[in-house]
Amino acid sequence: MFDTIVIATDGSASVRRAVTVALDLAERFDADVHALYVIDAGDVETAPERLRSEMREALTERGEEALADVRAETERNVTIAVREGRPAAEISTYAREVDSDVVAMGTRGRHGENRFLIGSVAERVVRTCPVPVLTVRQLESGTTDPLLGDESA
Repeated sequence: MFDTIVIATDGSASVRRAVTVALDLAERFDADVHALYVIDAGDVETAPERLRSEMREALTERGEEALADVRAETERNVTIAVREGRPAAEISTYAREVDSDVVAMGTRGRHGENRFLIGSVAERVVRTCPVPVLTVRQLESGTTDPLLGDESA
């Protein structure tokens, strides 16, 4: 059913559960796993020009750390990619490029704390991605997570 799974991560704590669910699916279906981090070009472009290079470097480093976290969660081979652009568009493009069967992502990320139901990037991906999108919500703080076997942070 699933041969290729793309995990879109921004390294936030709210993505942790989505990573766990996606890796469980990959294990069950013996699927290839791709982890993707997108540097939001808007974040870079809004920085003062003299700081853009440093900002891009810092965001690339953050992305590499987020992708390393995904790799650390599994013994499976994980193909990683860091892209720069509009996150929703880059996620959709990457999913097409690797012929993904599903994209897994959290519903709220680094910028989503003020969103009521679903983060703006997740919402755009759900509306525009050419492949199915599995959104995994973060549980309320203090709730026991049956997938992770611990209390949600």
